[in-house]
Amino acid sequence: MNYFAVRPKKFLGQHFLTDLSIASAIADTVDACPDLPVLEVGPGMGVMTQFLIRKPREIKVVEIDYESVKYLRRTYPELEDNIIEDDFLKMHLERTFGGSPFVLTGNYPYNISSQIFFKMLDYKELIPCCTGMIQKEVAERMAAGPGSKTYGILSVLIQAWYNVEYLFTVEPGVFNPPPKVRSAVIRLTRNNTTSLDCDEKLFRRLVKTTFNQRRKTLRNNIRPLLSQLETEAIQHEKKLDFTELLSDAIMTKRPEQLSVQEFIDLTLRIQEEMPHTAL
Repeated sequence: MNYFAVRPKKFLGQHFLTDLSIASAIADTVDACPDLPVLEVGPGMGVMTQFLIRKPREIKVVEIDYESVKYLRRTYPELEDNIIEDDFLKMHLERTFGGSPFVLTGNYPYNISSQIFFKMLDYKELIPCCTGMIQKEVAERMAAGPGSKTYGILSVLIQAWYNVEYLFTVEPGVFNPPPKVRSAVIRLTRNNTTSLDCDEKLFRRLVKTTFNQRRKTLRNNIRPLLSQLETEAIQHEKKLDFTELLSDAIMTKRPEQLSVQEFIDLTLRIQEEMPHTAL
């Protein structure tokens, strides 16, 4: 394979993997979720794709770079009907495999990797398994537990729904061009959670708000959210009172000290103070 057939584009965050053994190993991560079709994001010149299409399942690829699409069509004619020229972040994933569940994988563009996982969460009922390669730093954040300096928004939101496995590290030298950071391969598998038993939009708002100022205690960094909720409630001619909540002992903690379940419990406590129409 000519690895210079497509010019890597910086604005697309492209770093083409050139090591076939690593490409094969990443492709094999989808085997933990057998019998499901696979959607590969950002195949580039198909270094992973060549191994995925050997598997006995339907494979589709989505690529936004017209040059890569042209290369894929020429090199992998068997994929012709399964090459989607589109922006993954704008796709309606329920249409990809006719509404059926699928495995998401790829050597994800570094500049949008977090956005890809937020989109995965929006379609979590369709994506029981997600694998692929991302920045090592992002992978560590996703896998981190409470109390860790790397534990944050991605950790909580993803671990609420998925079990996270950090599989192996990949060095910069196996890419063209080499990125300035190390990479890592991860696998996410849906856990047994079917519902958080709280308002999920409020849960997300709480997690994102509190980690925006992670060095502060919850009492201080939760105030912007509570103020927003109070304003929203006024529009429904309701008045909220979070005085008791703010005086609770948990408010002396920092967000990275809270488990996923504690964030859920805190969401429920906020919810209890709110009229249904304000949610």
